[in-house]
Amino acid sequence: MKNKEIKRLARQQLKGQWGIAALFTLLFAAIYYLIPLIIEINLSGGFEAWINQQDNVNGPAASTFVITLVLLPLYIGYLWTFLSVIRNGERIKFSGLLQAFSEISTYVKILGTYLVMMVYMFLWALLLLVPGIIKAFSYSQTYFVLKDNPGIGINAAITKSRKLMNGYKWRFFVLHLSFIGWGILCLFTLGIGFLWLAPYMSASYAAFYDNLVKNQNEI
Repeated sequence: MKNKEIKRLARQQLKGQWGIAALFTLLFAAIYYLIPLIIEINLSGGFEAWINQQDNVNGPAASTFVITLVLLPLYIGYLWTFLSVIRNGERIKFSGLLQAFSEISTYVKILGTYLVMMVYMFLWALLLLVPGIIKAFSYSQTYFVLKDNPGIGINAAITKSRKLMNGYKWRFFVLHLSFIGWGILCLFTLGIGFLWLAPYMSASYAAFYDNLVKNQNEI
């Protein structure tokens, strides 16, 4: 499938669900972004103290990273929800955000996968920035691979993503670029438009992955 067809599929599967998709995104953003911020402000000693600490990169940033890492499976649940929408035409359910928290083993594996990928990309980036970016695209399907293969190991999932993306990294990069115009328009809505753009993008990325898997199975 071409990127235009992938985006068309995403729109088709979201038809009749745009409203719930926006609310779903709002709930996700409120938990994933606001909770770490609120905790960070409290740990800083209040809003005024937090403002004064913004120039200290070793201060609030560290606590925010830890909190965001703990909540990372929430983001994975967000992605997995749109994979189900693309594949099965499922209705979006708020409970989908919690699916990656269902088992402790899944939760730990997701956190471990994130840390391992960060180490790999950091090591590649030490060579040059471009290799690090290329590897980021190579590893981009790893969380979807984990969804389809619950028993797979971390390195095996990363390797499978890399193999799936062999020859498709540029197309995935172009797919990302195709949303820039929409992103700029969303800025003029004071960011409100992102409540609809985020589901559109996530559904498109899920459709891209699903197409990769189908292509591999046909080989």
